[in-house]
Amino acid sequence: MKIAIIGAGNLGLSIATGILHSGGATSMYLTRRNLNSLKGFEEYGNVNLSSDNREAVAASDILIFAVQPGHFGSILESVKDLLHENHVVISTITGFSIERIESLIGTDHHIIRAMPNTAISVGRSMTCLCANEKGRKRLELASAIFNRMGHTMVIPEARMQAATVICASGIAFWMRLIRATTQGAIQLGFDAREAQELAMHTCQGAAELLITSGSHPEEEIDRVTTPMGCTIEGLNEMEHQGLSSSLIRGIVSSFDKISQIRKG
Repeated sequence: MKIAIIGAGNLGLSIATGILHSGGATSMYLTRRNLNSLKGFEEYGNVNLSSDNREAVAASDILIFAVQPGHFGSILESVKDLLHENHVVISTITGFSIERIESLIGTDHHIIRAMPNTAISVGRSMTCLCANEKGRKRLELASAIFNRMGHTMVIPEARMQAATVICASGIAFWMRLIRATTQGAIQLGFDAREAQELAMHTCQGAAELLITSGSHPEEEIDRVTTPMGCTIEGLNEMEHQGLSSSLIRGIVSSFDKISQIRKG
């Protein structure tokens, strides 16, 4: 596949790294105004670095846009005359609707919105996808690309803002929980490196248990809680202090904020 990533910033580079590490591209273009930060990608023989978006679009079939929302419209305007029936336009831009993209380049294009998270760089992204009517024919292709870097789910576009909070902002939420567990482990006597290692791998194990078994979280909780034991004591104290409530309220607050941004 000939892939162009238009806007090789933090997310764009995470996507590029994930694709390259999984062998998912026969050739790749990375575009950015300042190419200095992209020099490390020159070691890949099939990667071209360019500040010319038109050059990248003309040489590629799959176009992944990871630019700032304020720049996306003008970039689409600048390349739309190059778009042909084989192009697949994949947007990772938060809040930029398919309808708005179609108003700029027309409805007769394969248009897909993708919401990955930064774990894509290590092959562990949760990526949500939606498409316009024509783009639905390429959802399988988009899923194949992003499944090489984690897991995908096709959802209605109306759920994309919620998916942004759960999956993209969710990385930060889980990082904070891991950090808190690390701090607790330090207080119990582990040094900082040991504490973080314990927290990280326990978190990973909990997720893998659910993924592999298909269990509900409460089923796995029941396996490790015994009557009058230390686990239930700790869980109940966390709930008394509002653990679940705080998480839910934080998620809803983030969703309210992203909804305000879209209206603005």
